[in-house]
Amino acid sequence: MTERICKSAEETSLEDIRQNYNAIKQDIAEAMDKAGRTDSVRIMAVTKTVPCEKINFAESLGIDLLGENRVQEFLGKYEKYSEKSEIHFIGGLQKNKVKYIIDKVSMIHSVDSIELAAEIDRRASMHGKVMDILLEVNIGGELSKGGVSPQELIETAKAVSELRNIHIRGLMTIPPAGGDEKYFAQMQELFYNAKQSCSFFADADTLSMGMSGDYAAAVKYGSTIVRIGSGLFGYRNYTV
Repeated sequence: MTERICKSAEETSLEDIRQNYNAIKQDIAEAMDKAGRTDSVRIMAVTKTVPCEKINFAESLGIDLLGENRVQEFLGKYEKYSEKSEIHFIGGLQKNKVKYIIDKVSMIHSVDSIELAAEIDRRASMHGKVMDILLEVNIGGELSKGGVSPQELIETAKAVSELRNIHIRGLMTIPPAGGDEKYFAQMQELFYNAKQSCSFFADADTLSMGMSGDYAAAVKYGSTIVRIGSGLFGYRNYTV
């Protein structure tokens, strides 16, 4: 990948963010060219622990998609965002927190159960909207991560598709750490097969996979949204 500035989030300047963003765009363009892709990939700026000043600056560079991980943090920042980019919720979501974000985000990536989907559907109905969602797939079968198993995907998706105020836009995954591309390849195949065999996936257009350390590989296997936090804003010195 293109060399970029590697600093902690606290040390990263606005100019560093500009240079990181340009490098990320170049990496994606090269990965798409190698894969023979002619569609598009959206860069999501993941905002966890990032101050609004830096988020607003990233938006001024051309980023128009923000990824929120935590409900409480998001609610504290929401009114301070200057550009009002499209906002997706990407973190683990408890059913009792859905009501706080349902009218503020345009997509929820982390739907990992029928029960959560039902609550999203109920809250969306109260607001007179249809919520776009992604079904989270636990492609590596890790006990520490959420998501439905590949074997459960179609059954879960069928049940979710029957909810009137939810629209399945595609799939999301966080593969096991280590850079093994096989998980991206498996997700690409899973997504393709679902679109070919299931009517409720026919218009699915989103495959959200790839983060700061592996987004180029994810693009190779069809990712349409890459979720970039530390690669754009700098790494964190602590676990949050």
